[in-house]
This record gives sequence, structure tokens and C-alpha cells, in this order.
Amino acid sequence: MQINQHSRLSIAPMMDWTDRHCRFFHRQISRHALLYTEMVTAPALVRGGAVHLLTYSPDEHPVALQLGGSDPQELAQAARMGAEAGYDEINLNVGCPSDRVQSGTFGAVLMKFPGLVADCVRAMKAVVDVPVTVKCRIGVDDQDQAQTLPDFITQVQDAGCDALTIHARKAWLQGLSPKENRDIPPLDYDLVFDMAARFTELPISINGGIETLEAAEALVDRGLAGAMIGRAAYHRPWDILADVDRRLFDAPSPCARREDAVDAMRPYIAAHLAGGGKLHQITRHMLGLFAGQPGARMWRRVLSEKANRPDAGVALLDEALDRMQQPDMLAG
Repeated sequence: MQINQHSRLSIAPMMDWTDRHCRFFHRQISRHALLYTEMVTAPALVRGGAVHLLTYSPDEHPVALQLGGSDPQELAQAARMGAEAGYDEINLNVGCPSDRVQSGTFGAVLMKFPGLVADCVRAMKAVVDVPVTVKCRIGVDDQDQAQTLPDFITQVQDAGCDALTIHARKAWLQGLSPKENRDIPPLDYDLVFDMAARFTELPISINGGIETLEAAEALVDRGLAGAMIGRAAYHRPWDILADVDRRLFDAPSPCARREDAVDAMRPYIAAHLAGGGKLHQITRHMLGLFAGQPGARMWRRVLSEKANRPDAGVALLDEALDRMQQPDMLAG
């Protein structure tokens, strides 16, 4: 599988959001966008035995496993587990700024230790045949990113990194929350383009502040390997994904209407419920499907208020769709 082709548009790994149910839902709208897991820590897999974190549906391909960690040998073991589970790519998180991640010496703090990141990439590359990639920031804290980022890229490229996704903001490890780190540090797209022009043999994708499919397409058209979208794709999945197969992958779209995506989820939901799962575990990821459309508020309301009930089943989707059509409920 040519991951670099699929990374023309990817959905960012997002903790508590891009779980297997979210990814399956997104896959019904786009067959080709590259999907990422939530970050899974190498210690959880290797020392904690949390192999359930690797569970996914074969229908999710192409799908990448994002790992967090800083011990090369532990990451190598986790990468091997991911590759054996069938993931199409193993990605190393060098971008998350949360305190919990910092305390484990992984995530964005690793921007300060490019040699260690290179060792981690090298160790993972030695044990898997699938691409090993890195997602990073342009820098952290008071780093002069124009100086430190090229050195970082040089070291990970020399270690065999197959592709790099750059969140075009610094991360401030003290003073800003993870949420603030997604918005407050200014975007520097020009620096990412400079890196892509300088490191021509390394596919470089961009992340951060991309709100529309049109914006993503424009960034790719300017010469980047790909664009990664996070929150916009989660909150407005149809707007981002419904036309991406045609526009970026020269392939037909799997769903012509939002309702087709709902119908595509029915067998999956039924199987999940039959296995003892709860409806809200899936439908919480579907709340934004009708964003911006008449009745969207009622769609969200029905699913939010009733999907948690013990007897909630597939029929709730029909109720939500029916309620959207009521004349006094059409405000989205």
C-alpha cells in the first residue's frame, strides 16, 4: 500500500476522539484518506499488555498506528506489535504538549532531543517493514525553529524516517494548556514549505489550522506531500471527507448523501450492540454529520440525549432523522 499517496489527506490522531468507531465512521465517507489511531503509549503495549488498544476493523485501511514513547527498544517492540496487527504505518508522536506526556519524556518535549528521536526511528525501522513516520511541531518553547527544525529533520531523515507531518506551530511546554497549544502559538506555514523545499526526498505533510477541504487541497497543490486535518474533520466530517476521494485521489465518493453514511453505519452498530457495546460509543462520533444543515441541532439533540439509554438501538438513528424533518425543528 502506498501510504504516501493516501497521506495527501489524513485525519489527525486525537485523544478520546479518533477511536476505532470514529475511524470506521470516517471510512464510510472516504475510502482513501489516511486515518490515525489515538496515541497509544509504547509502555502500555509492552509493559501493560494493553493489546486491546490495537483493535480495529479491517475496513479502516489505510490506517496508521500512532505511538508515544522515548525508549528506542520499547518503541521497537510496540512497532512490531502494530505491524503484526496489520497497521499500514507506524507513527511516532513528537508533538503532544500535555503534562502527562511530558512526564513520560515523550511527545513535544522530544523536539529538544533530536538524536533520541532518531534512535527511536532507527530502532523501529529495524523491526518492521511498514513505513515509520514522525509527527512533530516546528519547535518548542524558546527554540529558534528556523535553526532547530532543519537539524531535527536531518537527524530523523538520516535514521530512515519515511515521512514527516509537521504541526506548523510551536508547543509551549509551560504556561499553555494542550488546548491553548492548538490555537495560541502562531502558525508558520512558510517554514513548513521551506522545509519541504529543502528536504525534497522526505515527504512532508502539514497540520494545524486547516479548516476546509479546499484549504487542504491548496496546500497540497503548492507542493506538500499532504495535509492533515484534525478538529474540523471531527466536527464537520461530511464537509471535509465527502468529496476528498474525487478531488485528491481521483476516485468515486462512497456516499452521495449524508443519509447514505448513516445507512452504512447500521450493520456496524448492530454488530457492536450484539456484542454488548453501547450505542453512544459510536453515535457520539456522528453528531457533526449534518453540521450546517437544516435540522442538524435536532439530530445532535436526539443522539446526545437518548443514545446513552440502556435500550438505545439502531432505531434511534431513524428517530433522529425523522425529527430533523419536523418543520419547527429545522434550525441547524
